[in-house]
Amino acid sequence: MNREFGKDEYVKEITGKEFRESGALFFVNQQLHLLGMALTWNPETDEIKPALTRFRGFGEEQINNGYNQLSKYMVKNAEELLKDTEE
Repeated sequence: MNREFGKDEYVKEITGKEFRESGALFFVNQQLHLLGMALTWNPETDEIKPALTRFRGFGEEQINNGYNQLSKYMVKNAEELLKDTEE
């Protein structure tokens, strides 16, 4: 995922796949499950949609995988994330 922004660019769209692979979909869904909601990703169309769910949380393997994805994303992008907050 390319985090490089143009001089006057403040928002950049990413694909649903990129959002999921960063761990952000897992992270957001942890919070939404409390409300009986989730964001779903369709790999065939790369579309993310809000949905209602009966799930509340994730299994241990999913949690470990989700935090692993998030950790990798943060390590890879830490400098750029810090730079974003300082500009």
